Amino acid sequence: MPLQMPNRDRAGTVLGWDASGGTAQSSAAPAVILICEHASNRTVAPFDDLGMDVLASHAASDPGALGLALALGPRLAQACGGAELIHAPLSRLIYDLNRSPDRPDACPAQSEIYAIPMNAGLGPAQRLARMEALYLPFHNLVRARVARALALGQKPVIVTVHSFSPIWHGVARKVEFGVIHDAMPALARQIVAQADGLGLVTELNAPYSAQDHVTHTLRLHALPYGLENAMLEIRNDLIASPEAQTAMAARLAPALACAIAQVAEVSCPAL
Repeated sequence: MPLQMPNRDRAGTVLGWDASGGTAQSSAAPAVILICEHASNRTVAPFDDLGMDVLASHAASDPGALGLALALGPRLAQACGGAELIHAPLSRLIYDLNRSPDRPDACPAQSEIYAIPMNAGLGPAQRLARMEALYLPFHNLVRARVARALALGQKPVIVTVHSFSPIWHGVARKVEFGVIHDAMPALARQIVAQADGLGLVTELNAPYSAQDHVTHTLRLHALPYGLENAMLEIRNDLIASPEAQTAMAARLAPALACAIAQVAEVSCPAL
């Protein structure tokens, strides 16, 4: 069955802020592009039969990640000279936009403790249909926004925003803030260095690393252009409410801005 969602809504949403931190009204290119691939637990027919416990879990989305990204956007825009956020419209259980199309977990039949019946036994044609319906529109949108910034003379920093669960297969995770890199580690290392003193247990390449295939978006959109990039992972119990997301963004933004200033072709004053 086809995805019951207008084509125009499948690519995701773009939001922008100018150098004042206000909603962007001009055509200036952003210095920072934030990407939130796991922003939503929304489902649509024919993929709308998942239980509420699944939809509320980390299996369906990254809880708190979108709120954190929305709170980081204007702060980084003010510090760095404009920012943009691109976020996905649907649950990753329909199609995980941060996985290569050859990966089985792009449409997982099992996610964490949950069986996902709608993904069981998918054939190549079904996987292709979902890839064409969701993955291509989203990544074409990201590619277009990056290309636009480059054409306007900006080399934007690419930062993906995620969250992770405090307990994984029964084991508590002590890390609170993880920063992950792929082939360009400079920004990730600077963020970890600048995070010293934030009061967060911060680790490089934790709780995941590029070996876990979680840097797909960075590989597609940052590495080909040599753009500085990093993946942020915040433990989701620390950003469980809008107030906590705002507070965490205020905490992280100065460290992120300083790290960006160390490695990128933008000037980021301290917040």
